[in-house]
This record gives sequence, structure tokens and C-alpha cells, in this order.
Amino acid sequence: MASTSSWNRIFCGLAFVFFGLFLGSFTSPVEAAIKKYQFDIQVTNVSRLCHAKPIVTVNGRFPGPTIYVREGDSVLVNVTNHAQYNLSIHWHGLKQYRNGWADGPAYVTQCPIQTGNSYTYAFNVTGQRGTLWWHAHILWLRATVYGAIVIMPKQGTPFPFPQPYREAEIVLGEWWNVDVEEVVKQGNNMGLPPNSSDAHTINGKPGPLFPCSEKHTYVLQVEQGKTYLLRIINAALNDVLFFGIAGHSLTVVEVDAVYTKPFTTQAILIAPGQTTNVLVQANQVPNRYFMAARPFMDVPIPIDNKTAAAILQYRGVPNSVLPILPQLPSSNDTTFALGYEKKLKSLNTPTFPANVPLKVDRHLFYTIGFGKESCPSCLNGTRFVASLNNISFQMPQVALLQAHYFNIKGVFKTDFPDKPPTPFNYTGAPLTANLGTSSATRLSKIAFNSTVELVLQDTNLLTVESHPFHLHGYNFFVVGTGIGNFDPAKDPAKYNLVDPVERNTVAVPTGGWTAIRFRADNPGVWFMHCHLELHTGWGLKTAFVVENGPGASQSVLPPPKDLPQC
Repeated sequence: MASTSSWNRIFCGLAFVFFGLFLGSFTSPVEAAIKKYQFDIQVTNVSRLCHAKPIVTVNGRFPGPTIYVREGDSVLVNVTNHAQYNLSIHWHGLKQYRNGWADGPAYVTQCPIQTGNSYTYAFNVTGQRGTLWWHAHILWLRATVYGAIVIMPKQGTPFPFPQPYREAEIVLGEWWNVDVEEVVKQGNNMGLPPNSSDAHTINGKPGPLFPCSEKHTYVLQVEQGKTYLLRIINAALNDVLFFGIAGHSLTVVEVDAVYTKPFTTQAILIAPGQTTNVLVQANQVPNRYFMAARPFMDVPIPIDNKTAAAILQYRGVPNSVLPILPQLPSSNDTTFALGYEKKLKSLNTPTFPANVPLKVDRHLFYTIGFGKESCPSCLNGTRFVASLNNISFQMPQVALLQAHYFNIKGVFKTDFPDKPPTPFNYTGAPLTANLGTSSATRLSKIAFNSTVELVLQDTNLLTVESHPFHLHGYNFFVVGTGIGNFDPAKDPAKYNLVDPVERNTVAVPTGGWTAIRFRADNPGVWFMHCHLELHTGWGLKTAFVVENGPGASQSVLPPPKDLPQC
């Protein structure tokens, strides 16, 4: 049976009363509340797969605590760092209007919180409702430092789909038997990708398909005839995942905290950084059914291909009954992946419109590439780099937003090219030629309130691969996608400008392209990067400097007094 903690306070009405009373900050139902949380970053001993090791956690929990808020609330999260690593926390998908100081990526919007110090992230939840998440945003610490964010609609505002009986968070992750930072360090020293994870997890638990996991299996108890809302988050570091439940269909109703046109599927595809809300009807013969997650990878690259499992258990069914396994798509099922992405569309109703920019002020075309650079101490004398428009991003020693706000010279340049310096057949035969990739801290400056179209083009430099790109500070509309090279003369005519899916993280297809549009109405410095931690570390990242607007409420807010210093 699912314990109370397993349910993560799933009955949200009660959850909000509980948290409001617990925090002493709950006001009347129609008023916005101030929600306060204390995050203690601490090292905790955790055992999985017959291996015990110390891991970095929040409040000793793995995964960390769920943030429960309501649309319109203000949030104060005081983070105190007791661990040996300097770190920061990113509130993934929250727009942080004018308030990049609370966004969290280390050396982008803030310096990390040093050991023994604290920082209070103060932000408003405005115009957003649904499932998001938080995670460490430095090194590979998000392997264990992560948790869900549940934003309920304003009081009295119903979901635009049937009200579920209950709901639960399903957080997908990865587990290494050894210290993750040591794994990364070893890989970097050798000039090779670090070893893949030893297991995938569901709510921090690998499930019964792994050794020593009898106690480490998440169980969701359901009642016959009831409907459940599952808030699914992919917190894995490097793996796009399929998720499904044996014998049960999933009805997708939201992605990245934006409602979608509902559609039913046997499995979902979810990239690192993305969230997906699904409705599940407990309408099968009472039994125990496996919920399962395993990777999607349609190129021959080594990954952790093992399956994490949890159990959907009908009330009254004994634990001794063997669960039924789901039929997930094969790990290289590109057809399913592309077909699934095409089904995602914005709800686009008067209450929840899709305000797609129809006129574009700025056209950007970024190529995604891999390469190798000289490394005499590495195993093969080289190490991998990754780039956008042939520029591998170099992280600064001073936070970019601080440098921008205080006009500190020499930290970054705003000359990132709008298109690749050398056009070529991007997705043709594999290319191993050295195109002279440079390493630099170059950003793109964007005029306030201008409309931007960005085409992300995968290339066959060393290899093609799917890349989930996350843009901080914004949602965007995915207006087009395709396989092969983007054709600026023909492909825009095929764009969906009526009800394209709106999200904050999008997977560029293997050997293909994706076009996104957004209005640059949030001033500040906003990170954009591949959400595969491996590629981010290799330099597959950049940032936008969105200029201040003319109005008094269109400029970056002053920094908080406790902003960490480098």
C-alpha cells in the first residue's frame, strides 16, 4: 500500500490547508498567500541497489520536498548550504518576471551559495499553474538535489478537464552506485563521457527489477472506477524516457505547466527538464500493474537502458500478486517519438489562449555540434566539446546577470552570431572535420518586447542526437519541427501558428530541427542550454541578454541584499 508520504499529500485541497497552517502563512481562500520553505542542503547516507553512499540532499530527503503553491502566491525559500559543494537551486519553468536573481543557475544569474551560507529565493507565481520542478544548477548535483513544484489554479478555478479523485507526483531520475561528481571528474580527466547511471528511478526508487529493491519500490494505491492525475517529471540527467502503465491508457492534459488539447496514448515520451500531466482511469480488473520508465535513444550511443518500475495497486489486492509488465515502445522507436510530439497542441481557448507571435522581429538559426579539442593528458589526446554556431560556451567567474546589471566590463560579449559562420550540409554524412570551434562567453542581445524565432538545427558533427533545450525565464511556442536540414524557403509555410504546444523545454529531433517563437518581454540574462547534463558540461549552452523596456515596470529589479558573492 502507498504510504502517506508516498502520496506526497496528493489531495491538493487538504495539502494547501496543511501547508498553510504548518507554515503559518495561509490566508483566506481568495487571497494570495506567502509560502515559506526551509531547504537545508545536507549530506545524507542513502542505500540503493545494495550500495550505500553519502549523497547531497534537501532536508535529508531523496527526492527533495515538493513545493505546493497556488497561482498568485508569493514564495520564500531559504536555502542553507551545509554540504561541501557550493551550489544554487533553479526553479525550472517559473518565469521570474524581472527577477532573474531568483532563477538560480550558478554563474548565470547568481554566484553559488557557499558552504555555511544561506540565500532566500523570493519570487511570485504569476500567470502559471500546473507541474514544474526545482533542481540544483551547478556541476551534476541535480542527480540527487531535485523535487516537484505543484502550482494549483486560483481558488475556485477548475481544471479544464475532469476533476481527478486524487493526484500524485511521479518524478523520474537516475542513480549511480558511486559518487556522481567523482564519475564526472574521472570522465573529464580521461576526455571521455562519464559512465552511465546504474539505474533509473521513480520517486527515487529503482523498483523490483533491480537487486535489493524490495523496500525501494514506489506503490500508488488506487480505487476501482476513480480517475487520477499523475504529475510526471523527468529529472534524469541524460536520458529521454518513455513512461507507461500496464493495461492503462494515459490522457495527456498538460506539459511544462501549460494545458494541452487532451489526447490518449499508451505511453508518453518525456525529455530531461520536461513535465507531463496525465489522467489515468482505474478501470481495469483489480490487480497490481507496473508503471515503468526506460530510455529512448535512436542513435548507437551507450546509455543506461535499464527499466525503472513502480506499482499501481488496486485497493484490496494483496502484495503477493505478481505485477503485470507494460508494453513500452522499443528504445529506438523514432516513429513513435515523432508521432507523439505531433499530438501535443495548446488548448487555445478564450481562457487559455495561445498567443503565438505572428510577426517576427529577429530570426535566429543555431546549429548544434560536437567536436574534439586537444587534451595532452587525456586518454586519446583529445576531449569532447559541444557548441552552438561553433561556439562552446565558457562559464564566467562572475554571474552574468550581476555583470549586466552593474555594467561590469570584460565578463561577456554580446556578439553571439545569429547564424552559423560556415553553412554546410548539416545532417549529411558524418563529419569529423575540425571546424575551428572556439570557446568563449558570447551572448545574444535581444531588444525588449521584440518577437524572436529561433531554429535549432541538429548536425552530424561526429554524430546526430536528440537534444532537449531549455530556455530560462520564458515559455515558447514550438511552431515547427522536421527531419533533415531546415529549409527557410519552404518549411515556415508548414508552421502551426494556431495552436502549437507551449513549453519551456523542447527536444530537437535526431538529425532534424525545431523552430520556436517567443516574445522577449522579460528583461534580464536568461540561460539557454541542452538539458542533457553531459552536453551542458561540454559547452552546449548560451544566454540571452534581454534589454530593459522603457516603462518603470519593465526593468530588471534591484538585487536582493543577501545575493551570494563569488
